[in-house]
Amino acid sequence: MRGHPQEEVAMSNTHSTSPSQNSQKSQKSEDAEQTHDTTQNETEDRRPTLMEVLREARSQLAELTGLVPETVSSFEQTEDGWSLEVEVMELARVPDTMSLMASYQVDLDPEGQLTGYRRVRRYERGRADARRGG
Repeated sequence: MRGHPQEEVAMSNTHSTSPSQNSQKSQKSEDAEQTHDTTQNETEDRRPTLMEVLREARSQLAELTGLVPETVSSFEQTEDGWSLEVEVMELARVPDTMSLMASYQVDLDPEGQLTGYRRVRRYERGRADARRGG
């Protein structure tokens, strides 16, 4: 028993594609590949935005220290990339104003990858910052 007539029509249609249709299909596929390559190169060449750098710095610091960054209190672009100061809670206490906080200096390369970090100070959340006249 042979297939349904519709299947035979569908099968015969695949063999009757004209050469001009085939060349149009291959041109479209070449154009799509070129667009993909251009987009990929632009992505690779593009420097991250400031917000991307800040988010990535917080994420990388959290992964390395196991502490959750609460805020980025300062940042600046340097010759070597970026330098940020990130505030984290090191020890939760009750009341929350007595929690132990820390500031970390985080250094990043121009692409936003962490190159180093260090804790620069510790303080209680509820205390005014005497060092900076806060």
